[in-house]
Amino acid sequence: MSDLAPFLTRLVPHLAEVSGVAGIVLGGSRARGTAIEMSDYDIGLYYCRDEALDTEHLLATVRDLVDDPDAAAVTAVGEWGPRIVGGGWLRIQGRKVDLLYRSVDDVRAVIAECCEGRISMAYQPGHPHGFCSAIWMGEVALCRPLHDPQGTIAALKAATLAYPDALRSALIRTFLWEVPFSIDNAQLAIPRRDRAHIAGCFYRALGCIGQVLFALNRRYLINEKGALIEAAGFPDTIEGLAERVDAVWGALGTSEFMPALDILRALDEELRGLVRIALGSRLDQDGCV
Repeated sequence: MSDLAPFLTRLVPHLAEVSGVAGIVLGGSRARGTAIEMSDYDIGLYYCRDEALDTEHLLATVRDLVDDPDAAAVTAVGEWGPRIVGGGWLRIQGRKVDLLYRSVDDVRAVIAECCEGRISMAYQPGHPHGFCSAIWMGEVALCRPLHDPQGTIAALKAATLAYPDALRSALIRTFLWEVPFSIDNAQLAIPRRDRAHIAGCFYRALGCIGQVLFALNRRYLINEKGALIEAAGFPDTIEGLAERVDAVWGALGTSEFMPALDILRALDEELRGLVRIALGSRLDQDGCV
């Protein structure tokens, strides 16, 4: 860990002593090398079903490390929902550090499902497009292990090295059809000038476009933040994607709804062309492969 931030080299050994911690990873933009100066440090704490994560021990540990011990807080397992599960928001040496719990057993099961082409979406605060179960697989694939005494994280990562064809097909099948569906729903709201609903439909359409582009390029999407900007640089992508997305939001801001819809419909058509070329197959009227 010699190339890590000094505060991480101090933090990890303390977290490793917490009862129930089976593995510790660095995730998010810090692990992928895309972080900016103000980016958070996402620390994944993996635990196994047969040894519960001792969150009281965790709280006592972080209180000795954070800038303001009185402000330190961690949740119980499950408090943040079925996908984020739980964790804590901390500030250590002026840096924002997010702790995120992950069950090794549950992640292993989701990876197996993804490899078989089975995914699910869940409502989750902090993920406006929803939390796709494949995020867990992507987190493992992209994370940087910091503490893995039993090789638990290494074993999970080994299952993610080859992007599964079944996952690729499932993501395209799940999200491609929703792009025109969301666009049509936005158009229905235009006579009412329901900007909030229109914006929501636009976001859904663009979120689905991002999911399909990541799948086409065999890239794991672990967060909506920055996804379309990243997708604009993929080998298989839509020309001028980032600029055209900006144009959608610019048109919405001035209530030019129809020009925004025109851009979205063009993006949808070009996306379908990419899918046809990549998969060498025809799409039916519902966008299914």
